[in-house]
Amino acid sequence: MSQRGLLPDFSPAALAETEAIGTAATDTGPSIRDLRDLLWCSIDNDDSRDLDQLTVTAPMRDGTVKILVAVADVDALVSPGSAIDDHARVNTTSVYTAAQIFPMLPERLSTDLTSLGQDQARQTIVIEMVVDPEGTVVASDVYRAVVRNQAKLAYDAVAAWLDGRTPVPPRLAAVPGLDEQLRIQDRVAQAMRTLRHQRGALSLETLQTRAVFEGDLLADLRPDEKNRAKELIEDFMIAANGVTAKYLEGKGFPSLRRVLHAPERWGRLVELAAGQGAHLPAEPSARALEEFLAQRRRQDPARFADLSLSVVKLLGRGEYVVEHPGQATDGHFGLATRDYSHSTAPNRRFPDLVTGRLLKAALARRPAPYADADLDGLAHHCTEQEDNAAKVERQVQKSAAALLLASRIGAQFDAIVTGASDKGTWVRILEPHVEGKLVRGSEGLDVGDHVRVELVETDVERGFIDFRRAAA
Repeated sequence: MSQRGLLPDFSPAALAETEAIGTAATDTGPSIRDLRDLLWCSIDNDDSRDLDQLTVTAPMRDGTVKILVAVADVDALVSPGSAIDDHARVNTTSVYTAAQIFPMLPERLSTDLTSLGQDQARQTIVIEMVVDPEGTVVASDVYRAVVRNQAKLAYDAVAAWLDGRTPVPPRLAAVPGLDEQLRIQDRVAQAMRTLRHQRGALSLETLQTRAVFEGDLLADLRPDEKNRAKELIEDFMIAANGVTAKYLEGKGFPSLRRVLHAPERWGRLVELAAGQGAHLPAEPSARALEEFLAQRRRQDPARFADLSLSVVKLLGRGEYVVEHPGQATDGHFGLATRDYSHSTAPNRRFPDLVTGRLLKAALARRPAPYADADLDGLAHHCTEQEDNAAKVERQVQKSAAALLLASRIGAQFDAIVTGASDKGTWVRILEPHVEGKLVRGSEGLDVGDHVRVELVETDVERGFIDFRRAAA
C-alpha cells in the first residue's frame, strides 16, 4: 500500500478525532424527516459491518411502487478538512485484501457510528424513486431523514429464500411484514433489470473470489457468485445513482460521474463474437453486445463466465469525471446510461462521500462545497487511487493464490487468456480461480482464447504464478 501511495494506518490526529466523537447523528427537524417506523432493512455479506444503505418499498396504485434507498450520512460526523477526511481523501476507498481489510474510515465510524446497523437510528440521505410496472423510474426525489434498520440480512440467505430453496431467514421472519416487503422489492428489481438490459446494459457474470481460512491457514479461494439478493441491491443502487446524478444536474450543481467509455478494443470483441457464430457491428454498440451476451448465456451457460471475463477485460476500466453545469460527459457504456454517479457507499468510497456533501448543499440551497478545480483534481485522484487499491488487492490475492498452488508445480489446467500486450500474456485457470503469467508459448494468443497450461513456478512473497503452454 505504501508503495502505491496508500495509507495503511490512520494518523494520531485522525484517531484522536474519532475518539472525540460521542454519538451517531440522529437529528430531526424541519429539513430532516423521521422515517424510523418504516420497514427498512439491509442486505449485505454475512460478515459486513460497514453498512451503507437500507431499502424499503411502498406500493401505490396501478402496480406502481415507491422505492426508498437510505444512504448513510457520513458527512454528519466527518467534516471536510478534518484529519479523518484527509485520510479518506488520500486513499479514496477501503482496501479489501485476503490478509486484512484497510477501511477508508476508522472502524468506530464505518462499522458503528456511520454504519446503518441493525436497531440503530441513523441520519441518512434518502433517494426516492417511483417505479412503474415496466421498471421505469417515472418520478424521483432526494431528501434527508432519520431511519432505523429493522433487520440486518445476508445475501445468500435471502437469495436462497427468494428462490424457494430454504425457509424464511430467522431475522426476516422476526419482523412482521418484512417478508412481503422483500418480495415486492425483488419483483420491482427484476422489472428494472429486464428494462436495463433491453436498453443495452451488459449482463456479465465475472467470478470474484474470497479467501477461506481454516483457523489461521488459507484453505481456498472460492468464487463469490451473483445471486438474486445481490442483483436486487445492485439494481436499486444503479437506479439510485442515476437519480443522484440527475438531481444535482437539475439543481445546477456539478456532479462526480462514473464513466466507462466505448471500448477501444471493440475490434477484438467483434472477432470474439464472430468466432462464436455471431455478428457485431463495426462501431461500438452496447445494445448489440448485450444481445450477443444474452444469446451466449442461453446457449452455453457453463462457459458464460469465461466470456464475461474476456468482455470485461476488453471494455477497460471506468473512471471518475466531473460534469459541470451546462457540460455533458460521456455515459457508462456497460450500464447503457448517460447519468451515473457513485453515491450509495460513503463508508467505503470517497466519491460517494463527496456526492453526499454536494446533495446536502443542494438541498440546503447552499453553494457547492468544492470548487470546480478541486472537483476535477479529486476525480483524477479517485480514479488513480482506485486503480492503486485494485493493484494492491490483486497483489495480495496473487500471493494467496501462489500459496495455494505452491505444492502443484507441474500440474496442468484449462485456462482462458485474460490479458495480452507488450508486457506479457496472462491466463486464468478455473480450479482454483487463479490468474498467472504465461511465460512460454504465448505466441498467437489473445484475450478470450482458451488454452491448456502447465504450472512451472510460484513466488508467494511477490505473488508470481508462472505457466507455460502445455504440449498438445
